[in-house]
Amino acid sequence: MSRTYSGGVTTPSAPGPRSLPVRATSRGVHVTWWYTVSAIVFFQLVVVLTWAATLLQGGLDDVPSFAVLIGGILWCASTVPLLVAYRHRTGEPAAMRWRTLLLPMAVAVGYGVLAFSVSGLWLLLVVPVAQTLQLLDWPRAVRLRMVLGVTALLVCLWVIDANAVVAGSVDIENGYFPMGFLSAALPIMTVLSLWWWDVLIALDRARVSEARLAATQERLSVATDVHDLQGHHLQVIALQLELTERLLASDPAAALEQLRAARISVDEARQGTRDLATRFRSVPLRDELANARDLLRAAGIQAETVVGPGADAAPASVLGPVIRETTTNVLRHGGGGHSTLRLERAGDHWRYEITNDTADAAPATQGTPASPRVVPVREGTGLDGLARRASEVGGTLDITHGGRDFRVVVTVPVGVPEEEDAAR
Repeated sequence: MSRTYSGGVTTPSAPGPRSLPVRATSRGVHVTWWYTVSAIVFFQLVVVLTWAATLLQGGLDDVPSFAVLIGGILWCASTVPLLVAYRHRTGEPAAMRWRTLLLPMAVAVGYGVLAFSVSGLWLLLVVPVAQTLQLLDWPRAVRLRMVLGVTALLVCLWVIDANAVVAGSVDIENGYFPMGFLSAALPIMTVLSLWWWDVLIALDRARVSEARLAATQERLSVATDVHDLQGHHLQVIALQLELTERLLASDPAAALEQLRAARISVDEARQGTRDLATRFRSVPLRDELANARDLLRAAGIQAETVVGPGADAAPASVLGPVIRETTTNVLRHGGGGHSTLRLERAGDHWRYEITNDTADAAPATQGTPASPRVVPVREGTGLDGLARRASEVGGTLDITHGGRDFRVVVTVPVGVPEEEDAAR
């Protein structure tokens, strides 16, 4: 799907100010979470497979051994909801949803009783219940005491079972050491994995806070400059008008002079505001691209920039707002994990392009550009402003959405003066 905006396009008024959303977690953190879940489930499956293999090699019948294996797989599956619930942990006991624990705990107890009944080993009775409890959202101090206590308990049971390595008619003396070691180490391995996730999510939240703080500091800087500028001029104008009011009856000429001075103060305030806005808008394009790249990376998007030679000569007053608006569009609507920003000269035009992958895959389509006079815009009113800005300097805006890629291309003729944007 492709749309081209060129000269003559009619667009609604420019959008009002809006804040940039910052993602709670980045794409890399999402992937790491599923690695963590997979690792914990894998640990549990290894322990279950070790139990079943040891019992089978020790002479236990096939049916009870496979019952331990199948029951262990079901128990591992029952822990997945607890892991999913742990993803957005708060560490507060009141936040625990005890209803979600009932089914996994029932499965753990049932599996522990089954494994104990066929093997006579206390480890197989306690480990499923202890492991299920480790996956709850405990406060850090409680979790530390719990894992130490559970590990000590499992080591004691390991020693107790080691003194009776023949459980019923099953002789597991040769394979009991690795089975007992894995069983006793399972809670510690689980807690270390969860601790790694807690550290990672804390770092990610710090990254988000840093991005928000940077945006807040920039807004505060703008607000301070505007306050200082306008406050000074408005105070002077107020004094001049007050003096005019007092002189109007006794000395009209002096009152008129004060009115002229007030008018000059108004012009100075207006010019100062325009200069202030120009100062914030006239950031070099290389810095604009670098800021956009850093902002996208702070939001968890893998961003890269490609700047062609001589890009410093491109009109920053025109392309600067375009870069900021398209970056906002990627943050708000992209949902993907990669973005590329390019600024190059193509013949007698400057060409800016931003490409990002989207969360939803749409079939690539090809079509003719829309009419320059009637262009349906559905991506957002921000693109209307970009179309107007490009058309006023003789440029074009082209949008292409095909497959998983969303591309915005803005072209501006070479030689557009910088003052043209400030004059509008």
